[in-house]
Amino acid sequence: MARPMARPVRQPEGGRPRPQPRPQPRTRTAPKRTAPKGWAGTTFARRVRLIRLVLVLALLALVARLVDVQIIHSAAYQVQAQGESSRSVTLTALRGGIYARDGAPLALSVPTEDVIADDFQVVHPVTTAEALSKMVQVPATTLAAELQRHTGYVVLARQLSLAVGQKITNDDIPGITTVDDSKRIVTNGNLAAPVLGFTNSNGGAAGLEYGDNSLLAGTAGKETLMESPTGVALPQSGVTDRVDSRAGTGLELTLDTSLQYESEQALAQAIESSNSVSGTAIVMDVRTGRILSMANLEATHPDALGATSSTATTEPDSTGAVIPIGPKDAVNEASSNLAVTKLYEPGSVFKLVTFSAALANGLINPNTVFTVPDQIKLDGSTFHDAEPHPTEQLTATQILAQSSNIGTSEIAQGLGEQRLLAQVRNLGFGQPTGLDFPGESPGLLATSAQWEPTDYVSLPIGQVDAVSALQVLDAYNAVANGGVFVQPKLVEATVSPSGGVTATPASPSHRAFSPQVDAQLTSMLEQVVAVGTGTSATVPGYTVAGKTGTAQIPTQGRDSYVAGAYMASFVGFAPAVNPTLSMIVVLDRPTPIFGGTVAAPVFSQVMGYALHRYDIPTTPGASSPATPTTPGTPTTTTQTPSEQAQDIT
Repeated sequence: MARPMARPVRQPEGGRPRPQPRPQPRTRTAPKRTAPKGWAGTTFARRVRLIRLVLVLALLALVARLVDVQIIHSAAYQVQAQGESSRSVTLTALRGGIYARDGAPLALSVPTEDVIADDFQVVHPVTTAEALSKMVQVPATTLAAELQRHTGYVVLARQLSLAVGQKITNDDIPGITTVDDSKRIVTNGNLAAPVLGFTNSNGGAAGLEYGDNSLLAGTAGKETLMESPTGVALPQSGVTDRVDSRAGTGLELTLDTSLQYESEQALAQAIESSNSVSGTAIVMDVRTGRILSMANLEATHPDALGATSSTATTEPDSTGAVIPIGPKDAVNEASSNLAVTKLYEPGSVFKLVTFSAALANGLINPNTVFTVPDQIKLDGSTFHDAEPHPTEQLTATQILAQSSNIGTSEIAQGLGEQRLLAQVRNLGFGQPTGLDFPGESPGLLATSAQWEPTDYVSLPIGQVDAVSALQVLDAYNAVANGGVFVQPKLVEATVSPSGGVTATPASPSHRAFSPQVDAQLTSMLEQVVAVGTGTSATVPGYTVAGKTGTAQIPTQGRDSYVAGAYMASFVGFAPAVNPTLSMIVVLDRPTPIFGGTVAAPVFSQVMGYALHRYDIPTTPGASSPATPTTPGTPTTTTQTPSEQAQDIT
């Protein structure tokens, strides 16, 4: 390619070249930036508006929350705040007392004081402990350790006397306060303990203390104390709320303390002398059903196994010495009220059911004669009297007096199943007694659905049904009461905290059999004591009617009986004419085994004491002691062991 031709330089005139201008140096200029629109630009303005909106919304939410807390739900938050800064202390109610029929106290609650420490406020634990030690009867070292637990609430001592509590309050020891409490006191030792029961920290735990706890306990109060969230009491805050406790209602029982003591002493002697496992004795007012004494004892000595002992004797203690009753003695109060909680096959005392039904239905009279062999066959089984004997002609009265099992069965077969079972219920068996006592059992009865032909022997002699001692006494008390069955009664009245006494309703009653039948039964039961198996139950100066029982003890869980183990009993009333008192005595596994030998003398001793105590007139024509004796001293049976053995079922 041809190069372009250079442009000729024009020379100025004169021949010299024209000077060219010197080129100026190039300077570099920075590019010109476009300035922003400023702090009020569109993006920033949006952000500012958003922040303002958020702040407004937050303020509105805060205001709404304040309105909710301060106005709408203020009450609820106040309750929560108080719950976090207060502590409720229970004010124990003074428990109602239990009294005997004469007003003598049996169990009382007395006001006491508990000593409480707020150990956060105790600056000098050792000094405080030394100041309290003698007053609360606790070693200073123990108190000092308690005062350094830092829990805010420490119980230093319980149930101090009011005088001690007042002294501690007057001393105004920093961090130490007292709280009302009470202590249960049993004024007669363990007398009637199974009936009264006992209390624990939760209130009544057994016996009447448990059964009537709703009455006795009263209503606890409370007071509210202010404290910090850590449990420290707020200084000078005082009590913000207080509801006073209301004392409980007391019980006035039908028990006679003197008769109760006599019953327990006689029963304890019988348990010791016969090596019995346990025993029960109940005395009742015939007309009203009031229980005047209810003794329940059990043996603690090693020989109390129902076994034969070389030292066993039924002779009364002629020295009249007091028999100690307690946990460390040979005999102690039973762990429960055996009179209503312990079931047993009653044996011959149950023959009342058969004889009363037969008389009521006109099948027999006291002089009806029966041919009584010593054994019979029934449904392929052979039944016999306890002792062999030739076939005899016995009246109904003699059958009952001699406690013939075969003779009783003959009468029962004439009655039939339905009339027998109906009379069992009519006399109160298989039903609650009406005491409503804790742990009471209604018993176990044979029913028509379970009936077997052999029950014509087993039921009439008390081998099929299981009953309590009180149920047996109730049935015999109906005989003593002219044929009228009356429910037993243990609580005579209630006692208000102010001392007002309100009587409980009279016991319900119903007619069990007619007065004519009742008179016949009474005369037949008199013969049991006069010439039969119950001669040891006689009370000098009075006529007595009753029945003995010597019943085998079933093997638990098996269809058999424990070899050599028996329940011995006697139940009756006196005087036989115009009866006033009825009584039952039951001994578990005594030696000798016969009710007429071991239980009847206890009846004689206690009944004799009771009749004299209540000034009951003697019976004209009744036997009198040849020489003066202590009231109730038991007599010695005139029957041979062979004759007593007829009572065994």
